[in-house]
Amino acid sequence: MPSYFNAGHHTPMYSVAGHVRGLPHVQQVDVCEAGVLNMNWKAVGDLLYQGEYDVIAMMNDFDAIDGFARFTEYARALSPNTRLITFGRLSSMNPGFFRTYDLDAVVESGDYECGVASYLSARAEQPAEELPGGLPGVAVRTAEGWRGPSGTGAVLEPGAWTLPDVAEIPYAAYDRLYVRDEDKFCGIPFRRELVVPVARGCPIGCEFCEVPEIFGLRERRLSVDATVEYIERAYAAAPFEYVAFYAPTFTLNRRWVSELCGRFLAGPLSPRWKCATTVHHLDEELVGEMGAAGCVRVSVGLETLDEAGHEGLPRAKRIHRERFSRLAAWCDKAGVELNAFVIVGLPGTTVSGTKDTMAFARSLGARVRPTMYTPIHHLTADMSPGEVARYNRQLRTDPAPSPDDRDWHGFVFGPEDRPTTVYERVPRHAPQASR
Repeated sequence: MPSYFNAGHHTPMYSVAGHVRGLPHVQQVDVCEAGVLNMNWKAVGDLLYQGEYDVIAMMNDFDAIDGFARFTEYARALSPNTRLITFGRLSSMNPGFFRTYDLDAVVESGDYECGVASYLSARAEQPAEELPGGLPGVAVRTAEGWRGPSGTGAVLEPGAWTLPDVAEIPYAAYDRLYVRDEDKFCGIPFRRELVVPVARGCPIGCEFCEVPEIFGLRERRLSVDATVEYIERAYAAAPFEYVAFYAPTFTLNRRWVSELCGRFLAGPLSPRWKCATTVHHLDEELVGEMGAAGCVRVSVGLETLDEAGHEGLPRAKRIHRERFSRLAAWCDKAGVELNAFVIVGLPGTTVSGTKDTMAFARSLGARVRPTMYTPIHHLTADMSPGEVARYNRQLRTDPAPSPDDRDWHGFVFGPEDRPTTVYERVPRHAPQASR
Protein backbone atom coordinates (compact mmCIF):
# COMPACT_ATOMS: atom_id res chain seq x y z
CA MET A 1 0.00 0.00 0.00
CA PRO A 2 1.80 3.16 -1.12
CA SER A 3 1.95 6.06 1.32
CA TYR A 4 2.12 8.45 -1.63
CA PHE A 5 1.14 7.89 -5.24
CA ASN A 6 2.87 9.34 -8.26
CA ALA A 7 2.24 7.34 -11.43
CA GLY A 8 5.59 8.54 -12.74
CA HIS A 9 7.37 6.63 -9.99
CA HIS A 10 5.71 3.44 -11.28
CA THR A 11 6.74 3.74 -14.93
CA PRO A 12 10.12 1.97 -14.37
CA MET A 13 8.20 -1.26 -13.76
CA TYR A 14 6.80 -1.12 -17.28
CA SER A 15 9.99 0.16 -18.89
CA VAL A 16 11.95 -2.72 -17.34
CA ALA A 17 9.30 -5.20 -18.50
CA GLY A 18 9.39 -3.87 -22.04
CA HIS A 19 13.18 -3.87 -22.11
CA VAL A 20 13.63 -7.46 -20.97
CA ARG A 21 10.95 -8.67 -23.38
CA GLY A 22 13.49 -7.90 -26.07
CA LEU A 23 16.05 -10.34 -24.68
CA PRO A 24 16.44 -13.45 -26.86
CA HIS A 25 15.99 -15.92 -23.98
CA VAL A 26 12.88 -14.31 -22.46
CA GLN A 27 9.60 -15.96 -23.43
CA GLN A 28 7.01 -14.21 -21.27
CA VAL A 29 6.90 -11.22 -18.93
CA ASP A 30 3.94 -10.43 -16.67
CA VAL A 31 3.57 -7.21 -14.69
CA CYS A 32 1.48 -6.81 -11.54
CA GLU A 33 1.09 -3.72 -9.34
CA ALA A 34 -0.43 -5.57 -6.39
CA GLY A 35 -0.51 -2.58 -4.03
CA VAL A 36 -2.15 -0.20 -6.49
CA LEU A 37 -4.65 -2.89 -7.45
CA ASN A 38 -5.52 -3.42 -3.77
CA MET A 39 -4.87 -7.14 -4.10
CA ASN A 40 -5.21 -9.43 -1.10
CA TRP A 41 -2.55 -11.96 -0.14
CA LYS A 42 -4.66 -14.88 -1.38
CA ALA A 43 -4.67 -13.34 -4.86
CA VAL A 44 -0.93 -12.72 -4.66
CA GLY A 45 -0.45 -16.33 -3.60
CA ASP A 46 -2.53 -17.55 -6.55
CA LEU A 47 -0.33 -15.56 -8.91
CA LEU A 48 2.89 -16.97 -7.42
CA TYR A 49 1.69 -20.58 -7.22
CA GLN A 50 0.13 -20.73 -10.67
CA GLY A 51 2.75 -18.60 -12.43
CA GLU A 52 5.74 -20.77 -11.56
CA TYR A 53 8.00 -17.96 -12.72
CA ASP A 54 11.68 -18.47 -13.37
CA VAL A 55 12.49 -15.00 -12.05
CA ILE A 56 10.51 -12.34 -10.22
CA ALA A 57 11.87 -8.78 -10.30
CA MET A 58 10.45 -6.95 -7.30
CA MET A 59 10.34 -3.18 -7.63
CA ASN A 60 11.10 -1.39 -4.36
CA ASP A 61 10.55 2.21 -3.32
CA PHE A 62 10.97 4.45 -0.30
CA ASP A 63 7.35 4.16 0.79
CA ALA A 64 6.52 0.49 0.21
CA ILE A 65 8.88 -1.65 2.26
CA ASP A 66 6.22 -2.86 4.69
CA GLY A 67 5.10 -5.90 2.67
CA PHE A 68 8.50 -6.81 1.28
CA ALA A 69 9.36 -9.58 3.74
CA ARG A 70 5.91 -11.10 3.48
CA PHE A 71 6.08 -11.20 -0.30
CA THR A 72 9.44 -12.99 -0.26
CA GLU A 73 8.03 -15.51 2.23
CA TYR A 74 5.04 -16.20 -0.02
CA ALA A 75 7.31 -16.50 -3.06
CA ARG A 76 9.66 -18.96 -1.36
CA ALA A 77 6.78 -21.09 -0.07
CA LEU A 78 4.61 -21.11 -3.20
CA SER A 79 7.21 -20.96 -5.97
CA PRO A 80 10.42 -22.31 -4.44
CA ASN A 81 12.33 -22.56 -7.73
CA THR A 82 11.82 -18.89 -8.56
CA ARG A 83 14.78 -16.51 -8.36
CA LEU A 84 14.10 -13.14 -6.71
CA ILE A 85 15.81 -9.91 -7.72
CA THR A 86 14.87 -6.40 -6.60
CA PHE A 87 15.38 -3.00 -8.25
CA GLY A 88 14.20 0.50 -7.48
CA ARG A 89 14.97 3.78 -5.78
CA LEU A 90 15.47 2.36 -2.30
CA SER A 91 17.87 -0.42 -3.29
CA SER A 92 19.88 2.10 -5.32
CA MET A 93 20.23 4.35 -2.26
CA ASN A 94 20.52 1.69 0.44
CA PRO A 95 21.57 -1.55 -1.28
CA GLY A 96 22.99 -3.28 1.79
CA PHE A 97 19.61 -3.20 3.50
CA PHE A 98 18.19 -5.64 0.94
CA ARG A 99 20.89 -8.20 1.61
CA THR A 100 19.03 -8.97 4.84
CA TYR A 101 16.12 -10.38 2.82
CA ASP A 102 15.80 -13.82 1.24
CA LEU A 103 16.70 -12.58 -2.23
CA ASP A 104 18.99 -13.82 -4.98
CA ALA A 105 20.13 -10.47 -6.38
CA VAL A 106 19.89 -6.71 -5.81
CA VAL A 107 20.23 -4.02 -8.47
CA GLU A 108 22.46 -1.45 -6.77
CA SER A 109 23.51 0.99 -9.51
CA GLY A 110 22.91 1.92 -13.12
CA ASP A 111 19.60 1.96 -14.94
CA TYR A 112 17.15 -0.61 -13.63
CA GLU A 113 16.64 -2.19 -17.04
CA CYS A 114 20.34 -2.89 -17.38
CA GLY A 115 20.60 -4.52 -13.97
CA VAL A 116 17.60 -6.79 -14.40
CA ALA A 117 18.61 -7.70 -17.96
CA SER A 118 22.14 -8.54 -16.83
CA TYR A 119 20.81 -10.91 -14.19
CA LEU A 120 18.34 -12.59 -16.56
CA SER A 121 21.07 -13.12 -19.13
CA ALA A 122 23.37 -14.67 -16.54
CA ARG A 123 20.61 -16.94 -15.30
CA ALA A 124 19.82 -18.04 -18.86
CA GLU A 125 23.43 -19.13 -19.27
CA GLN A 126 23.48 -20.91 -15.89
CA PRO A 127 19.82 -21.74 -15.09
CA ALA A 128 20.51 -24.32 -12.38
CA GLU A 129 23.94 -23.42 -11.02
CA GLU A 130 24.68 -20.66 -8.57
CA LEU A 131 26.20 -17.60 -10.15
CA PRO A 132 29.83 -17.27 -9.07
CA GLY A 133 29.70 -13.58 -8.23
CA GLY A 134 28.26 -10.14 -8.80
CA LEU A 135 27.35 -8.55 -12.11
CA PRO A 136 27.70 -4.93 -13.30
CA GLY A 137 25.55 -2.93 -10.88
CA VAL A 138 24.08 -6.10 -9.35
CA ALA A 139 24.95 -7.86 -6.09
CA VAL A 140 24.38 -11.63 -6.19
CA ARG A 141 23.91 -14.08 -3.34
CA THR A 142 26.11 -17.16 -3.65
CA ALA A 143 26.62 -20.25 -1.51
CA GLU A 144 29.40 -18.35 0.31
CA GLY A 145 27.26 -15.27 0.88
CA TRP A 146 26.64 -12.00 -0.92
CA ARG A 147 29.05 -10.87 -3.62
CA GLY A 148 29.03 -7.20 -4.50
CA PRO A 149 28.65 -5.87 -8.05
CA SER A 150 31.52 -6.52 -10.44
CA GLY A 151 31.43 -2.87 -11.45
CA THR A 152 29.16 0.13 -11.89
CA GLY A 153 25.83 -0.58 -13.55
CA ALA A 154 25.29 0.37 -17.18
CA VAL A 155 23.04 3.21 -18.34
CA LEU A 156 21.01 3.61 -21.50
CA GLU A 157 20.90 6.57 -23.81
CA PRO A 158 17.33 7.79 -24.46
CA GLY A 159 17.09 6.18 -27.88
CA ALA A 160 17.42 2.78 -26.21
CA TRP A 161 14.68 3.33 -23.61
CA THR A 162 11.56 1.20 -23.85
CA LEU A 163 8.63 3.44 -23.00
CA PRO A 164 5.75 1.95 -20.99
CA ASP A 165 3.13 -0.08 -22.84
CA VAL A 166 -0.12 1.70 -21.98
CA ALA A 167 -2.09 -1.49 -22.69
CA GLU A 168 -0.83 -3.15 -19.50
CA ILE A 169 -1.03 -0.24 -17.02
CA PRO A 170 -4.04 -0.26 -14.60
CA TYR A 171 -5.22 3.28 -15.29
CA ALA A 172 -8.60 2.79 -13.61
CA ALA A 173 -6.75 2.13 -10.34
CA TYR A 174 -4.59 5.20 -10.92
CA ASP A 175 -7.73 7.29 -11.50
CA ARG A 176 -9.13 6.25 -8.12
CA LEU A 177 -5.92 7.20 -6.32
CA TYR A 178 -6.02 10.69 -7.83
CA VAL A 179 -9.70 11.46 -7.18
CA ARG A 180 -9.19 12.89 -3.69
CA ASP A 181 -7.06 16.00 -4.18
CA GLU A 182 -6.88 16.48 -0.41
CA ASP A 183 -4.26 13.71 -0.45
CA LYS A 184 -1.99 16.07 -2.40
CA PHE A 185 -0.90 13.41 -4.84
CA CYS A 186 0.57 14.67 -8.09
CA GLY A 187 -2.24 13.82 -10.51
CA ILE A 188 -5.21 15.88 -11.64
CA PRO A 189 -8.47 14.49 -10.27
CA PHE A 190 -11.30 13.37 -12.55
CA ARG A 191 -9.05 13.23 -15.63
CA ARG A 192 -6.96 10.36 -17.02
CA GLU A 193 -3.20 10.91 -17.06
CA LEU A 194 -0.63 9.66 -19.53
CA VAL A 195 2.83 9.72 -17.94
CA VAL A 196 5.65 10.30 -20.42
CA PRO A 197 9.10 9.66 -18.89
CA VAL A 198 11.16 12.15 -20.90
CA ALA A 199 14.35 12.60 -18.87
CA ARG A 200 16.70 10.98 -16.34
CA GLY A 201 19.44 12.67 -14.35
CA CYS A 202 19.73 16.20 -12.94
CA PRO A 203 22.70 18.54 -12.35
CA ILE A 204 21.14 20.62 -9.57
CA GLY A 205 22.14 18.27 -6.75
CA CYS A 206 19.61 18.74 -3.94
CA GLU A 207 20.85 16.70 -0.97
CA PHE A 208 17.36 15.39 -0.23
CA CYS A 209 16.88 14.08 -3.79
CA GLU A 210 17.92 10.65 -5.03
CA VAL A 211 17.97 11.47 -8.76
CA PRO A 212 21.62 12.56 -9.18
CA GLU A 213 22.98 9.57 -7.28
CA ILE A 214 20.84 7.02 -9.12
CA PHE A 215 20.69 8.49 -12.62
CA GLY A 216 23.63 10.89 -12.65
CA LEU A 217 24.26 14.62 -12.88
CA ARG A 218 24.09 14.56 -16.69
CA GLU A 219 20.56 14.78 -17.99
CA ARG A 220 19.50 12.26 -20.62
CA ARG A 221 16.39 13.32 -22.53
CA LEU A 222 14.15 11.82 -25.22
CA SER A 223 14.02 13.61 -28.53
CA VAL A 224 10.97 15.74 -29.23
CA ASP A 225 10.08 13.44 -32.12
CA ALA A 226 10.12 10.34 -29.88
CA THR A 227 8.09 12.17 -27.24
CA VAL A 228 5.39 13.29 -29.67
CA GLU A 229 5.23 9.88 -31.36
CA TYR A 230 4.71 8.15 -28.00
CA ILE A 231 1.89 10.52 -27.05
CA GLU A 232 0.23 10.03 -30.43
CA ARG A 233 0.36 6.24 -30.10
CA ALA A 234 -0.94 6.32 -26.54
CA TYR A 235 -3.81 8.70 -27.33
CA ALA A 236 -4.83 6.48 -30.23
CA ALA A 237 -4.88 3.47 -27.92
CA ALA A 238 -6.73 4.80 -24.85
CA PRO A 239 -8.85 7.79 -23.73
CA PHE A 240 -6.17 9.91 -22.07
CA GLU A 241 -7.09 13.47 -21.18
CA TYR A 242 -3.76 15.05 -20.28
CA VAL A 243 -0.03 14.33 -20.29
CA ALA A 244 2.28 14.34 -17.27
CA PHE A 245 5.88 14.86 -18.34
CA TYR A 246 8.06 12.91 -15.93
CA ALA A 247 11.45 14.61 -15.70
CA PRO A 248 13.45 15.82 -12.70
CA THR A 249 13.75 19.35 -14.17
CA PHE A 250 11.48 19.60 -17.21
CA THR A 251 12.64 23.04 -18.41
CA LEU A 252 16.36 22.37 -17.92
CA ASN A 253 16.69 22.25 -21.72
CA ARG A 254 14.86 25.38 -22.81
CA ARG A 255 15.36 24.80 -26.53
CA TRP A 256 13.79 21.32 -26.21
CA VAL A 257 10.75 22.74 -24.39
CA SER A 258 10.27 25.45 -27.01
CA GLU A 259 10.46 22.89 -29.79
CA LEU A 260 7.85 20.71 -28.05
CA CYS A 261 5.56 23.70 -27.51
CA GLY A 262 5.88 24.58 -31.18
CA ARG A 263 4.82 21.07 -32.16
CA PHE A 264 1.77 21.26 -29.92
CA LEU A 265 0.82 24.70 -31.24
CA ALA A 266 1.14 23.54 -34.84
CA GLY A 267 -0.99 20.45 -34.20
CA PRO A 268 -2.67 18.16 -34.90
CA LEU A 269 -1.52 16.76 -31.53
CA SER A 270 -2.51 19.37 -28.96
CA PRO A 271 -2.83 17.85 -25.48
CA ARG A 272 -3.18 19.52 -22.12
CA TRP A 273 -0.15 18.77 -19.97
CA LYS A 274 1.77 19.37 -16.76
CA CYS A 275 5.39 19.22 -15.65
CA ALA A 276 7.76 19.78 -12.73
CA THR A 277 10.83 22.02 -12.74
CA THR A 278 12.56 24.73 -10.70
CA VAL A 279 11.76 28.41 -10.29
CA HIS A 280 15.29 29.12 -11.53
CA HIS A 281 14.57 27.50 -14.91
CA LEU A 282 11.44 29.55 -15.69
CA ASP A 283 10.85 33.07 -16.95
CA GLU A 284 7.86 35.04 -18.20
CA GLU A 285 8.42 34.27 -21.87
CA LEU A 286 8.79 30.53 -21.31
CA VAL A 287 5.79 30.29 -18.98
CA GLY A 288 3.68 32.14 -21.55
CA GLU A 289 4.86 29.83 -24.31
CA MET A 290 4.06 26.76 -22.22
CA GLY A 291 0.59 28.03 -21.30
CA ALA A 292 -0.24 28.77 -24.94
CA ALA A 293 0.88 25.23 -25.84
CA GLY A 294 -1.48 23.53 -23.40
CA CYS A 295 0.35 23.47 -20.05
CA VAL A 296 -2.22 23.58 -17.24
CA ARG A 297 0.05 23.00 -14.22
CA VAL A 298 3.71 23.60 -13.46
CA SER A 299 5.17 22.29 -10.21
CA VAL A 300 8.25 23.89 -8.70
CA GLY A 301 10.44 23.17 -5.69
CA LEU A 302 9.73 26.21 -3.56
CA GLU A 303 11.06 24.20 -0.55
CA THR A 304 11.02 27.16 1.87
CA LEU A 305 10.93 30.96 1.98
CA ASP A 306 12.51 30.83 5.43
CA GLU A 307 16.03 32.09 4.72
CA ALA A 308 17.35 30.17 7.73
CA GLY A 309 16.73 27.01 5.70
CA HIS A 310 18.47 28.23 2.54
CA GLU A 311 21.96 27.21 3.65
CA GLY A 312 21.25 23.55 2.93
CA LEU A 313 19.81 24.24 -0.53
CA PRO A 314 21.57 24.63 -3.89
CA ARG A 315 21.74 28.26 -5.00
CA ALA A 316 19.11 27.60 -7.66
CA LYS A 317 16.66 26.61 -4.92
CA ARG A 318 17.15 29.65 -2.63
CA ILE A 319 13.88 31.33 -3.52
CA HIS A 320 12.73 34.67 -2.10
CA ARG A 321 9.24 36.16 -1.97
CA GLU A 322 9.68 38.64 -4.79
CA ARG A 323 10.91 35.98 -7.20
CA PHE A 324 8.11 33.57 -6.35
CA SER A 325 5.55 36.39 -6.64
CA ARG A 326 6.75 37.11 -10.17
CA LEU A 327 6.42 33.46 -11.11
CA ALA A 328 2.90 33.33 -9.68
CA ALA A 329 1.93 36.37 -11.75
CA TRP A 330 3.38 34.83 -14.93
CA CYS A 331 1.47 31.59 -14.32
CA ASP A 332 -1.76 33.43 -13.62
CA LYS A 333 -1.40 35.41 -16.84
CA ALA A 334 -0.67 32.24 -18.84
CA GLY A 335 -3.57 30.27 -17.31
CA VAL A 336 -1.23 27.78 -15.63
CA GLU A 337 -1.80 26.43 -12.13
CA LEU A 338 1.31 26.91 -9.97
CA ASN A 339 1.99 23.95 -7.66
CA ALA A 340 4.57 24.61 -4.94
CA PHE A 341 6.51 21.78 -3.30
CA VAL A 342 7.28 22.76 0.30
CA ILE A 343 9.64 20.79 2.55
CA VAL A 344 8.42 20.43 6.12
CA GLY A 345 11.13 20.18 8.78
CA LEU A 346 13.97 21.33 6.53
CA PRO A 347 17.05 21.96 8.74
CA GLY A 348 17.14 25.56 9.92
CA THR A 349 13.42 26.14 9.42
CA THR A 350 10.78 26.51 12.11
CA VAL A 351 7.12 25.66 12.40
CA SER A 352 6.22 29.33 12.11
CA GLY A 353 8.53 29.79 9.10
CA THR A 354 6.97 26.82 7.32
CA LYS A 355 3.48 28.07 8.10
CA ASP A 356 4.44 31.46 6.67
CA THR A 357 5.86 29.88 3.50
CA MET A 358 2.68 27.92 2.86
CA ALA A 359 0.41 30.87 3.64
CA PHE A 360 2.35 33.17 1.31
CA ALA A 361 2.25 30.67 -1.56
CA ARG A 362 -1.49 30.19 -1.10
CA SER A 363 -2.05 33.95 -0.98
CA LEU A 364 -0.69 34.06 -4.54
CA GLY A 365 -3.13 31.37 -5.66
CA ALA A 366 -0.61 28.52 -5.68
CA ARG A 367 -1.49 24.93 -4.82
CA VAL A 368 0.81 23.75 -2.02
CA ARG A 369 2.11 20.20 -1.71
CA PRO A 370 4.02 19.71 1.55
CA THR A 371 6.31 16.74 2.19
CA MET A 372 8.45 15.91 5.21
CA TYR A 373 12.20 16.51 5.02
CA THR A 374 13.81 13.13 4.37
CA PRO A 375 17.62 12.89 4.54
CA ILE A 376 17.88 9.84 2.30
CA HIS A 377 21.67 9.86 2.50
CA HIS A 378 21.32 8.92 6.17
CA LEU A 379 19.91 5.51 5.23
CA THR A 380 22.12 2.64 6.38
CA ALA A 381 22.19 -1.11 5.75
CA ASP A 382 21.74 -1.99 9.43
CA MET A 383 18.43 -0.16 9.81
CA SER A 384 15.30 -2.12 10.67
CA PRO A 385 12.40 -2.21 8.18
CA GLY A 386 10.49 0.09 10.52
CA GLU A 387 13.29 2.63 10.51
CA VAL A 388 13.62 2.51 6.72
CA ALA A 389 9.84 2.84 6.32
CA ARG A 390 9.98 6.26 7.99
CA TYR A 391 11.88 7.59 4.97
CA ASN A 392 8.60 8.02 3.12
CA ARG A 393 8.46 11.84 3.01
CA GLN A 394 5.44 11.83 5.33
CA LEU A 395 6.83 10.96 8.77
CA ARG A 396 9.77 12.44 10.66
CA THR A 397 12.69 10.09 10.16
CA ASP A 398 13.82 10.67 13.75
CA PRO A 399 11.50 8.56 15.93
CA ALA A 400 12.43 10.50 19.08
CA PRO A 401 9.43 12.57 20.20
CA SER A 402 9.61 16.30 19.59
CA PRO A 403 7.38 19.02 21.08
CA ASP A 404 6.70 20.19 17.52
CA ASP A 405 5.70 16.78 16.15
CA ARG A 406 2.00 17.53 15.90
CA ASP A 407 2.69 20.82 14.14
CA TRP A 408 5.17 19.28 11.70
CA HIS A 409 2.86 16.38 10.87
CA GLY A 410 -0.08 18.74 10.67
CA PHE A 411 1.39 20.35 7.57
CA VAL A 412 1.34 16.98 5.80
CA PHE A 413 -1.78 15.38 7.31
CA GLY A 414 -3.91 18.39 8.25
CA PRO A 415 -7.11 19.31 6.40
CA GLU A 416 -7.03 20.92 2.96
CA ASP A 417 -9.86 23.35 2.31
CA ARG A 418 -8.86 24.37 -1.22
CA PRO A 419 -8.63 21.33 -3.50
CA THR A 420 -7.61 22.03 -7.07
CA THR A 421 -10.05 22.95 -9.80
CA VAL A 422 -7.49 22.72 -12.61
CA TYR A 423 -9.35 19.73 -14.08
CA GLU A 424 -11.86 22.27 -15.40
CA ARG A 425 -9.17 23.33 -17.88
CA VAL A 426 -8.79 19.78 -19.18
CA PRO A 427 -11.56 18.69 -21.58
CA ARG A 428 -12.99 15.23 -21.04
CA HIS A 429 -11.94 12.74 -23.72
CA ALA A 430 -11.02 15.48 -26.17
CA PRO A 431 -7.21 15.33 -26.28
CA GLN A 432 -7.02 16.27 -29.96
CA ALA A 433 -9.33 19.27 -29.72
CA SER A 434 -7.86 22.51 -31.04
CA ARG A 435 -7.78 25.51 -28.79
